[in-house]
Amino acid sequence: MPKAIVSVTNDLYTDNRVHKVCTFLHQQGYDVLLVGRKRKNSLPLRKRVYKIKRMKLLFETGAKFYAAYNIRLFLLLLFRKADVLVANDLDTLLANNLANKFKRRARLVYDSHEYFTEVPELTSRPKVQKIWLRIERLIFPKLESIYTVNDSIAKIYSDLYNKEIKVVRNISPLWKAENLKSKKELGIPENENLIILQGAGINVDRGAEEAVDAMQKIDGVLMIVGDGDVVPQLKERVKKLQLEKKVIFFGKKPYAVMMNYTYYASIGLTLDKATNMNYQLSLPNKVFDYMHTQTAVVATNIKEVANVVRTNDIGEIIEEFTVENLANTINKLFADKTRLEECIANCKKASKIENWENETRVLNEIYSKVK
Repeated sequence: MPKAIVSVTNDLYTDNRVHKVCTFLHQQGYDVLLVGRKRKNSLPLRKRVYKIKRMKLLFETGAKFYAAYNIRLFLLLLFRKADVLVANDLDTLLANNLANKFKRRARLVYDSHEYFTEVPELTSRPKVQKIWLRIERLIFPKLESIYTVNDSIAKIYSDLYNKEIKVVRNISPLWKAENLKSKKELGIPENENLIILQGAGINVDRGAEEAVDAMQKIDGVLMIVGDGDVVPQLKERVKKLQLEKKVIFFGKKPYAVMMNYTYYASIGLTLDKATNMNYQLSLPNKVFDYMHTQTAVVATNIKEVANVVRTNDIGEIIEEFTVENLANTINKLFADKTRLEECIANCKKASKIENWENETRVLNEIYSKVK
C-alpha cells in the first residue's frame, strides 16, 4: 500500500480536521501514519483506523519546542518510507520540505489551517513573525499541492505566490443524534436555557471573556467545552462574579463526546474579534458543529462566519460586539421561540449540504484513490 505520513505540532487529541483527512486517506487506500506530539498533560487517544506516533520533546513551548519538533520530525521522515508527505500548517512545513529533498519520489502536500503568519502569537512578536515569514517565502513558491480552509485565505496566498490554492473547509461530517448520553451523565443541568462555547482554541480575542460577563444578564447556563490560554482567567472571573452555577467548565472532550454537549445547547457561540488578520479570515469548525447538532448560532461579524450564518439563516450576527449586545442578542433569541425554531430548522436543512462528505470531493482531486 502507498504510505502517507501526516504531521502536525499538536497532541492530536482535539484536532478533528487532521483526523478527518487521515480517515479519508485511509479510505483512499493509503497506509497512514499521523505524527504529533505528546505533552505532559496529554490525554490518551482512542483507537483509530490509521497509525499514530506522538513524540515526546524536552520543550513544550517557544522557539526551542519548534526547533526540537522539526529536527525530530525531519529525522523520522528521513528514515521512513513515504509516498505522500502531508504538512499541516507552517510549523511542520520546514521539516517536510527538507525530507522531501531526500525523497524525490514522495509528493509533498501542504494543508494550511489558517493564515499562520498573522496569528496573534506572532503579530505581537515581529522578530519571530519575520522568521516564519522567511520560511514561508522560501518554501511556498516551490509547492505544487496546496489547500486551505476558506476562500479568503486561498485568495491571499494565491495573490502572494501566484499559486493555485484549493479550498477544503473544516466542515463537520454528517451527524446523527445516536447513542447520546443523558444530561445527568454529562453533568448538564436540567430545565435550563443552554448555551455552548466549544473548541480547542479558547484563547485571547475569541470572545470568551465577554461571554462569561454576559451571563450576569442572561437567564441560562453557559457550557464551556474545550481548553485554551484564557481558561484559567475565565475560571477566576467566574468565581469573582459568583457565576459558578451559570458558567460550567467541562474541559477537553473527544469529538464524539463533545457533540453530546453541543446537541443539548440551544445556542452556540463563535465570537472571534477582528483584532488580527488571522481571526478576520477565520472560519471555525464549531460553526458547522453547531449547524449539525441543530444549535442556533450567535456570532461576531467575521466575514467567513457571517457569510455561512446569513446564507443559511442559522442564527444571529452581532454587528458591534460588546457584552451588552451579546447578552441582548441571546436573550432576544431565547424569548422569540419562533425565531429560535426557525434557526434550528434551517440548521437541519443546511447540514445536508454543508458536510464533510460533500467537502471531500475536493480531497478526491488532491489524493486520488489507490485501491
